[in-house]
Amino acid sequence: MLLCWCLSATVALLCWPLLPKVNSALAPENEVPLRPTAWLPEGKITTVTLSKGKTRRLYFTLKKASGMSVTVIPCDVPIEWSLSSRTLKDKPFKSLHWSTKKSKPEVWWRGPGTEEKLHSFTGKAVDTYSGLSHPSASLYILRLRCKQQNTRTAVYFHKGMGPSGVFPLLPADSRLHTLGVGMTSVTLSWAPSASITSLAHVDNGYDYCVLVNSDQNYPSLCAALKSIRKEQEEKEEKMERGRRVTVWPILKEWWWQQWDTYAEVQSSISDPGDEYADLQCVCQGTETVCTVSELLPDTPYYFDVFVIDRVNGTSAAYKGTSAQTHGEARPPITPLKDGELRWVTFRDRGSNSQYFSFRPRGWQQSGLLTLQSCDKNVKIMVSVSIKGKVLTSQGVGVDLVHIWLQGSPSYLIHLEQDGPLASQTPSVTEQALLNGLMASVKLQVSSAHHRRGVPSLPSTLQIKSFNRLRGCNSVTIAWMGTEERSLYCVYRRKVGNGEAKTVDVLSFPAPCLGPESRSDTERVLCKYFQELNPRRAVTTAVIEGLEPGTAYVFDVYLMRRWGIPIKYKSKMVKTRNEC
Repeated sequence: MLLCWCLSATVALLCWPLLPKVNSALAPENEVPLRPTAWLPEGKITTVTLSKGKTRRLYFTLKKASGMSVTVIPCDVPIEWSLSSRTLKDKPFKSLHWSTKKSKPEVWWRGPGTEEKLHSFTGKAVDTYSGLSHPSASLYILRLRCKQQNTRTAVYFHKGMGPSGVFPLLPADSRLHTLGVGMTSVTLSWAPSASITSLAHVDNGYDYCVLVNSDQNYPSLCAALKSIRKEQEEKEEKMERGRRVTVWPILKEWWWQQWDTYAEVQSSISDPGDEYADLQCVCQGTETVCTVSELLPDTPYYFDVFVIDRVNGTSAAYKGTSAQTHGEARPPITPLKDGELRWVTFRDRGSNSQYFSFRPRGWQQSGLLTLQSCDKNVKIMVSVSIKGKVLTSQGVGVDLVHIWLQGSPSYLIHLEQDGPLASQTPSVTEQALLNGLMASVKLQVSSAHHRRGVPSLPSTLQIKSFNRLRGCNSVTIAWMGTEERSLYCVYRRKVGNGEAKTVDVLSFPAPCLGPESRSDTERVLCKYFQELNPRRAVTTAVIEGLEPGTAYVFDVYLMRRWGIPIKYKSKMVKTRNEC
């Protein structure tokens, strides 16, 4: 063993002068290259992966007195890129034996020389530098960096002057123009690409693809693909979370769905021809006018057009535009004043619905809506909504309806007729023409910052007369009141002998008509009444100055500072002939 080791050492010492010498200045011991280097191929689209905040360098050489063009295509975020020419004073010898982990660009980088910046750009638009080669340049350096996030970009290097023909050409005016906007469609137009107009034959491998979305305009096809695939991945993640609780009987079906989905994704990524299938856009050949239909009304949309070269697998993006589809025809909305009393009429040839808006006063944002129908044969529906959300919806009859409003600065009130029109039921509505009043619904709304809820109503609206207290010139009537202090007014109307036998004598005036429809000569008295105990809230009135043996119709109205006056049911009483 010792003899073998001695022979090996002797041979090494004898052969040492015969080994080639390595330049120590170019190949120091244990040196690790600090900058990764890569050659940029000519005539090929190169995909470059950029890490956040790190600069990526690509190198290429060029013969003197020749032209070149460098095109950089960012994906979805802005990047910084620059092109520089580096002139080296001393070139390494071609016969030099390079050490491991060394390359020609790296040695040139470390060698002495000067550098000149030719071009720089920052943004996410496609940018191209074209020009002649630098007279004394030995090496060209392309630097790329992204500050926001990890991303990918594509680079194309072309030797020679003139367009490379790899990328579709955009016209001088690459904007999209909106020809027309409808409720569910938008018509677009754009200038044709020179790549298409310069070719005579029809089947030239180019297509215009229109992309529609509701988020944003995309600067490139890569950005659109990345955004759409990200949305698809998020949807798949949500579906995956829901499938985790799948029970065993459908586990087999779920497994095959997962496998089919995975196969579809893999095939779409691996096959460049199916790259545009995820876009769900309209590719319509070489036509420069497109109508996008099946849109939602009153919705903003963003439109992008890409001219795609299917032969080379490249594309160019027009400047996108946006448009909002027209909304559906909205009926007029009538604002209601605080405390305003309004008569709402539905006519034969008019609309069967009406809209009103109300803004209550006070920081409580509360209000009281009171409604009453003028005809029991007409069905009226009322609904109150806030920002499209319906708070309440109910029918309106001849009885008073109170709706309490609270919690919003504005309310939308919708009245809709669901029965026969007013002209088809003339029995009561024709009588409502008294003093020029004609209505289907009586409506009043007022701010109720001083209240905490809907006001109390009498337990019954019946008027009672006392036979024992009925005389030749006077009668006594009674009615139920409330625990709130209110004003009660009594009206009388003399009934003729022939009229007293008819049924409609108690139907006049119409239930929706208040004291404003009565004559001052018919008013007998007005009095305030309040009783905290609802069971004992009974008040009476003695009506004097009547004629003997005469029939009278008495009406009582409950009147408050807010809301519609409440009319009690009419009561007919006949005085005695003999006393």
